[in-house]
Amino acid sequence: MNFLVDWLAHPLTKGLDLDDPATTDLRRVIIKSKPFLRNIYIEWYQVLINQISTIEGPLLELGAGAGFLSEVFPGVIRSDILTTSHIDLACDAQKLPFPNQLFGGILMTNVLHHLPDPIIFFYEASRCVKTGGVIAMVEPWNTAWSKFIFRKMHQEPFETTASQWSLEPGKPLSGANGALPWILFSRDRPVFETIFPNWRIQTIELMMPFAYLLSGGVSTKNIMPGWVYEPWRGFEKMLQPLIKSIAMFALITLRKTS
Repeated sequence: MNFLVDWLAHPLTKGLDLDDPATTDLRRVIIKSKPFLRNIYIEWYQVLINQISTIEGPLLELGAGAGFLSEVFPGVIRSDILTTSHIDLACDAQKLPFPNQLFGGILMTNVLHHLPDPIIFFYEASRCVKTGGVIAMVEPWNTAWSKFIFRKMHQEPFETTASQWSLEPGKPLSGANGALPWILFSRDRPVFETIFPNWRIQTIELMMPFAYLLSGGVSTKNIMPGWVYEPWRGFEKMLQPLIKSIAMFALITLRKTS
């Protein structure tokens, strides 16, 4: 399996420091240059946009450096913890430099599972998001299939038995636990709801058992041409009755109730 991962590794990302801002800029180039992967991001962005279609007020994107949400949804405020080329400001999600009750929502794509202390983030989000506002995110999710794939073919840890929600600080991208969203909103959901009674878990929609794997992601060579994206997604949607066992990602939406 390690041989396969090494053979498939994208030549532009081999040996790079994940926490170097230049790597984030390079990943943006890779995402936009791989049609199959780009289509995945467009679909992710669309499901996020659907969650905030009736929300009033400014919208903040966290971890925007490698993505292109602003091209699909102009006007979103782009932020990243690293100073990269395609953001409006660099800031820490755990210390947001904004006034109280400013935002109608916060949008994230594969960000939560990198935050060193999600408790601090949700307190900050509680301060900055208006009542009725949302946090909408696409994140990895734990299923029998995804656990196998993320542990065998992905560079990030995927620890479903982690006793702590926190990660080692100081590693913006290399620090991660891909299972963290599942831990927060499924395994430890009663604990989360006790700590944050003002955030109602509104949506957990499981998705994409194979598409991201077939795309090669940001660290692997192009595997599938862009034209097969729609047929593959159609096939995946036929597998919806099995999605709880095979999904690799989830759309998660929280609404602030007070």
